[in-house]
Amino acid sequence: MRFLSYIESDPAQPWGPPPPELFEAIGAFGEEMVKLGVIVDQGGLADIATSPHIRLAGGKITVTDGPFSEAKEVIGGYGMYDVRSREEAIEYSRRFMQVHLDTWPEFEGTSVVRQVFGPNAESDVVGEA
Repeated sequence: MRFLSYIESDPAQPWGPPPPELFEAIGAFGEEMVKLGVIVDQGGLADIATSPHIRLAGGKITVTDGPFSEAKEVIGGYGMYDVRSREEAIEYSRRFMQVHLDTWPEFEGTSVVRQVFGPNAESDVVGEA
């Protein structure tokens, strides 16, 4: 089963830029996940201000390069896990948040864990009988 885990946080973060120790700890966490064979991909995402938006509304597709109105939350990074269960994906995501707490205690955010469906992922829906 594949799960996408991503972190949402306030882009107007009052706690300042991430410390170098966070990136070192994320690298070590990623190496551990590779050794365990559970990480498919992981990474940080570019600033929302530099990311184009493609919108479908009213039967039209528009592309906007920005600037954008202030967002309340942005997705700053992600991890794609290939695991045996939802609980296992939750545990790896919890551990990733622990990396943040240990190296950047001022940070506040939410890790969201979502099951992925498609040709490269199991199609069983967690929680359905």
